[in-house]
Amino acid sequence: MAATAKKFGHIPPAVARMATSPETLNGFLKLNAIFETTTLTALEREVLVMTVATRNGCHVCVAMHTASLSGLSAPPDLIAALRAQAPLPSARLEALRRFTLTVMDTTGDVPPSSLAEFVEAGFTPRNALEVVLGIGTYTVSTYANRLIQAPLDEAFAGHAWDPETVGAAR
Repeated sequence: MAATAKKFGHIPPAVARMATSPETLNGFLKLNAIFETTTLTALEREVLVMTVATRNGCHVCVAMHTASLSGLSAPPDLIAALRAQAPLPSARLEALRRFTLTVMDTTGDVPPSSLAEFVEAGFTPRNALEVVLGIGTYTVSTYANRLIQAPLDEAFAGHAWDPETVGAAR
């Protein structure tokens, strides 16, 4: 938790609640550290995270990763589309978003045509497996945050998101 406190300047409420199970918090932090070493770019990782977070209806993750995207100077129209679960303005990032949703919807039994479209967009089979890692990592986070009814950290209040307004999974 020391690294989390250093990163945010405090312990976010969601992290404090997740720490009720040190194993869950530790597992998420370790998986996330590994996910951050993948060959996906920082922007691509954030697109994947936002896709998982909106699909799973996690208001905490959407707000935090909206801030992360802003920190990466992501275009406002990209951020708005991700938050609205709408097609993305970048064909490559849209291919990543669609592939992530397909992996989630098919529990990994992705049709060959979907994998081919992902690769045609410039991604690799390695990236496809990195998508699985990202989904797993952020499924832990989104499910845990929803289970513990994690409150939104005041630091991210300006990026608040309501899953009811976009019909996210509930």
